[in-house]
Amino acid sequence: MTLVIMAAGMGSRFGGLKQVEPVGPNGEFILDYSIYDAIKAGYDKVVFIIKEENYDLFRETIGKRIESKIKVEYAFQKIEDVPDGVKVPKERVKPWGTSHAILSAKKYVNEPFTVINADDFYGYDPFLKIKNFFEENNDDNLYAMIGYRVINTMSENGSVKRGICSSDKDGYLNNLVESSIERKDSKIIATPLDDDTKQFIVDDDSLVSMNFFGFTPSIFKYLEDEMVEFFEKNKDNLDKCEFLIPNSVFKRIKENKIKVKVLDTDEKWFGVTYKEDKKDLVAAINKMIDEGKYPKNLWN
Repeated sequence: MTLVIMAAGMGSRFGGLKQVEPVGPNGEFILDYSIYDAIKAGYDKVVFIIKEENYDLFRETIGKRIESKIKVEYAFQKIEDVPDGVKVPKERVKPWGTSHAILSAKKYVNEPFTVINADDFYGYDPFLKIKNFFEENNDDNLYAMIGYRVINTMSENGSVKRGICSSDKDGYLNNLVESSIERKDSKIIATPLDDDTKQFIVDDDSLVSMNFFGFTPSIFKYLEDEMVEFFEKNKDNLDKCEFLIPNSVFKRIKENKIKVKVLDTDEKWFGVTYKEDKKDLVAAINKMIDEGKYPKNLWN
């Protein structure tokens, strides 16, 4: 089982990879804990999707310390990797989005895989759930997504973007509303990103997507086909448009090409949406170390 980590945008929020601050007591980053959890769950390979110019620094700081524990590959997400005939605007600096990122890992992945963000702390349970799911199912067009309870994904320091999920009676994803979510008084309020006039109250136990998916290699052909359409559709918006995995997944669900099983978890998510979130994350990691969930020094 392979873990694919989307890290090409890593550090962009706070100004570059050198500024990515460790969160563990021995210089560990958030993704170190994800890799540790994946190894514990039985994964045997990790593919980092990074910018090519970050390779040396990334390998020195992160890759080297895990290379003796798990097979490591590096895939480069490049702005110039676009369909023939597409002219990339000079002002485009941001990678093309999560669907494009996943495509850049294609040559390293020949088996079912889990894909995650580099800067989200997910907890152990989801890694095991996705691995078990693929051990029990071998349909190439059956994928999985981890659903977190929205109450477990909030920041005390402001609104967060989440995909609010709903599923059919058999537990397959049938809707996902990308929303900005914040706490107001004792309620959780969601504002859809594509229509800020339609606010609604979200139940604490509602499931949200945190970009934690399980795919088979069939996803690559779907993304390749869609990428051509995406660049054609966005030809007048190439400085800003993003090719995003929730949209790609939904396109194929609507076409009845795939099904996505929603696997819920009680794990608490941590991240650094705001600089002020870091102290909560560090405190949570220290508490988990005290409880024996992680060793104080992850890799030694």
